[in-house]
Amino acid sequence: MKQMEVTIMGQSYLLGCPPGGEAALTAAVAQVDREMSAIRDGGKVKARERIAVLAALNLAYQLADAPRETPVAPPVAPNEFPEIDPLIKRLDEALGHDGQLL
Repeated sequence: MKQMEVTIMGQSYLLGCPPGGEAALTAAVAQVDREMSAIRDGGKVKARERIAVLAALNLAYQLADAPRETPVAPPVAPNEFPEIDPLIKRLDEALGHDGQLL
């Protein structure tokens, strides 16, 4: 798996990317960056993790509300991308408790 360095809201991340998935990952990163930056620039939310959660909810809502023109990719099997597990753990720790929203 190829690794790509991306930037979201001025912070760099090293992400795994399957072969041929570079364009899709770049587009997804740009979309997340735009959403998070818009929330931050709105001025009401300052905490990075809250901005990330709100952006994720906005994007999930947009995805759920969009008409289905193409099939959705199947869910990722557990441990299919083991390098993501440490990132999930860090997000859970940043959110507090067991990853549940407060």
